[in-house]
Amino acid sequence: MRILIIISFVFLGINIAHAQADTSFYLSKTIDGDIVDFTVDNTGNIYLLNRNNQLKKLNSNGDSIGVYNAVNTYGDIYFVDVTNSLKVLVYYKDFATIVEVDRFLNIINTIDLRKLNIFQVKAIGLAYDNNIWIYDELEAKLKRIGDDGSLIDQSSDFRQLFDSTPDPDRIIDQGEFVYLYDITKGVYIFDHYGSLKNKVSLLDWQDFNVIEKSMIGRKDNFFYKYLLGKLDIQQEPLRPEYLNAIKIKITTNAVYVLKKNLLQVYSHH
Repeated sequence: MRILIIISFVFLGINIAHAQADTSFYLSKTIDGDIVDFTVDNTGNIYLLNRNNQLKKLNSNGDSIGVYNAVNTYGDIYFVDVTNSLKVLVYYKDFATIVEVDRFLNIINTIDLRKLNIFQVKAIGLAYDNNIWIYDELEAKLKRIGDDGSLIDQSSDFRQLFDSTPDPDRIIDQGEFVYLYDITKGVYIFDHYGSLKNKVSLLDWQDFNVIEKSMIGRKDNFFYKYLLGKLDIQQEPLRPEYLNAIKIKITTNAVYVLKKNLLQVYSHH
């Protein structure tokens, strides 16, 4: 499959035996300025967050196509989910509020989780059916809610399932499963009905992501990839250009590397 083939290249345009010699990825774009975080959607649009909570959307050519300026309305932006570029989720953790914006970053909906009696949420993510997954920390449940804030479904109480409940900071709905990543405990994998299917102890991974059934991340100076159901974890050293990165995001045809006030885009030849 094309995605999996490219992922093996993206890791990261390197084979372990030829880590320093590989030139299949080249620096194609550099964006500098006040950048504290970023993400990329599946069409190559880049979303840049600055220290003033302004979210700017650039197309793949680097042209600005939208600015979200609801600055300080709900405090600091904690997380941005761009799984669906037509329905971007902007999450304010301190106010337990999700703002939905369209492809031009205009506000289309706001969900105040506190009105649902949900007061402590760190991880959210877009669900397979375009609703929203959240992890309610006080009730220790994975919940799926609608745009109107209604509760659609929820898991069992995690305190009944685990000796120590997870504290995830990422929820990724990919393929048939929902992945909750806790950097200190690993990956909890559920089906779309909230039933636990697996747990994998992938600890201390930065930039955790899932593409198809491959879980990817980095730790120290290495990239890691784990394919669900396999026994081994692939490991490859970071190229020198990627060292000391604040954040790295891998897509099917590029690698995005954030350093201080600088975003570098490495494209595949």
